[in-house]
Parts: sequence; structure tokens; C-alpha cells
Amino acid sequence: MGHFSSVFNGLAKSLAMKKRSKCSGREAAEAMAKEAKRNHSILHSSGTVNVDGSNNFASIFSKRGKKGVNQDCCIVWEEFGCQEDMIFCGIFDGHGPWGHYVSRSVRESMPSSLLCNWQETLSQTSLDPDVDLETQKKQQRFNIWEHSYLKTCAAIDRELEQNRKIDSFFSGTTALSIVRQGELIVIANVGDSRAVLATTSDDGNVHRVWLPDEESPGLAMSRAFGDYCIKEYGLISVPEVTQRNITSRDQFVVLATDGVWDVISNQEAVDIVSSTKDRTSSAKHLVECAMHAWKRKRRGIAMDDISAICLFFHS
Repeated sequence: MGHFSSVFNGLAKSLAMKKRSKCSGREAAEAMAKEAKRNHSILHSSGTVNVDGSNNFASIFSKRGKKGVNQDCCIVWEEFGCQEDMIFCGIFDGHGPWGHYVSRSVRESMPSSLLCNWQETLSQTSLDPDVDLETQKKQQRFNIWEHSYLKTCAAIDRELEQNRKIDSFFSGTTALSIVRQGELIVIANVGDSRAVLATTSDDGNVHRVWLPDEESPGLAMSRAFGDYCIKEYGLISVPEVTQRNITSRDQFVVLATDGVWDVISNQEAVDIVSSTKDRTSSAKHLVECAMHAWKRKRRGIAMDDISAICLFFHS
């Protein structure tokens, strides 16, 4: 896993930026996002991202379904937080009449908010980079990310409720994001999307939330941002945060919305991406396979929006 030197180097850069601009941590994180966009290390639309010298390679593709405007959106941020060994990937699936606005709002706010909370938590954590206690370091690193995610998601949900430009009472979004830091990958899930590693093949369960004595909204998830009409009936925005230490056996991870997982199994997704000769086309190939599967398996049902991110771990 190595030492925390790169972490502290990135933190020092961020703190220096805050000192120069005399702004808050959130403003500093947003300034870092703007700089990353100028450096073309943030990708919001279909395509690929691969910063020179990085071991990461990410392919993104999104296809509008047959239900109207595409409510899916994605983001990949290389060198997240000024860290050469860090990358942030997020995929957001909006629902309801304002779902596309909600999903994009969360996409815009989550990375900067998470970065701010990560830096704040990191600065308050006592770490000794000269002590070689690998097990302790791994656990502490995950604890920092987990705490940061919990704080971020709570803040985003509060901000969304107070946003007068977006009607999120009957609309919301799910969110699936990962942070890779060196050989650690942290997965945070708020909803029904799924992250599948090339070495895994287990499926998740779907839980629906209904209003009492009504046949609505029947959301196929128990976690989401927004949807304040049923917040008091079981819907939460608390993320499910897990970790995995990447080994040479782990080749890539697939993040996708339910437009993929409704018709493609975990193992099928792994096989599709593995069989794609050109990595730049891996996400597009997976989405196209899902489109064909919708036509075969879901005849008469309007195809959902379909989006995927394929993050490769080795250059």
C-alpha cells in the first residue's frame, strides 16, 4: 500500500490554494475542479480519460432510452484532489419529472464536497508516515473515506431540499461512485446502480419504497437523493460504503445504471468488457449489448437510459 506521502502532498497543495485565495475548503475544492477541467482530466460525457503517466484508463458511454430526456449522467476525475494515484468515478441515475436536473446537480456537487470533507477529515487524523503499520494504515485510510462519504451525502441531500430551482419532492437520483487511491478502491452506493469488479459475480437485491395506502412512487431502491415525499417512509440518502484492495487479479471495474443491470448479469458484463479488443470502446460495447438485450428480454417495455463506466486498473 505504501506510505501516505502522496496524500499529504496533495493536501499541502490544496491548503496552499486555500491560503492564496482566502476561501473556504469547499471553494478550494471547486477551484481544483475548475483547474482539472482546464487540464482535461475531468470527463462528463461519453468518451475516455487517461492522463499521461497514469495507470488508470476509463471509458464512458451513455445512451438515452425511450422514456424522454436522458436522466443518466457520469463523471470521471483523474488526479482527484491533486493526487497522481487517485481517480474519482461517479454515475447518477435520475428519476421523476425533474430527475435529470437532480442527477446533474448531485454530479456537480458531490466530487468537490467529497474532496473538501476528505481533506478536512485527513487533516484531523493523526498519521505517522514513517511508521510501517500497513494493516492499520489501510483501515485508517478507509475510515477516512467512509466518514467523508457519509458527511458528503448528508450535506448534498440537505442542499438539494433547499434548492428552489429544482423540484425534488417527487424527483430524485441514485448515485454510485468510487475512489481509487493507490491500491485501495472505495465504493459508495446510494441506490440501485452497481459496481462490478472483473473478479466478482454476485447480484444485489432490490427493495421498493411506497407511500402508505398508495400505489406510488414504488421506487425500486431504498436509497436515493431527493424524493422528499417518502423520506419519512424509509427512503434514505446514507451511502453503503465498501472497500477492496486491488491485486493483479483485478483487471477493471464496471459502474452502470439499472439500464444495464436489468438485462445484463454481472458475469455477462465482465465477459463483454473482457472481450472488447479496444478499451476505448468497452463502455460503448457494453451499452450496445444492453440495448440488444432490452429488445430481446423486455419487449413492449420502454427501454431505460443506459450508462456505463469501465475503469481499468493496469496500463
